[in-house]
Amino acid sequence: MFSRMVNGIERPLDLLNASKGKEVLVQLKGDKQFVGTLVAFDIHINIVLDNAKEMENGVVKKNIGFSFVRGDTIIFISPASTSLK
Repeated sequence: MFSRMVNGIERPLDLLNASKGKEVLVQLKGDKQFVGTLVAFDIHINIVLDNAKEMENGVVKKNIGFSFVRGDTIIFISPASTSLK
């Protein structure tokens, strides 16, 4: 069996590591969305975001700032679109 590497990403945590220092979109349970700069993460996908903002329909609802997000509340993490700033 062989693994296929795409854009230097071979394992799921490789993608998160490549996203450190970049803006990400985080979808949470309960239809909450946050955008912020990914600072750190661990094996449980607990994450730390800087300049975090709660989003609603692509618009900033609330500025949160420096935040810790517990991994078991996260549905997905994706690179943020520049239109969400």
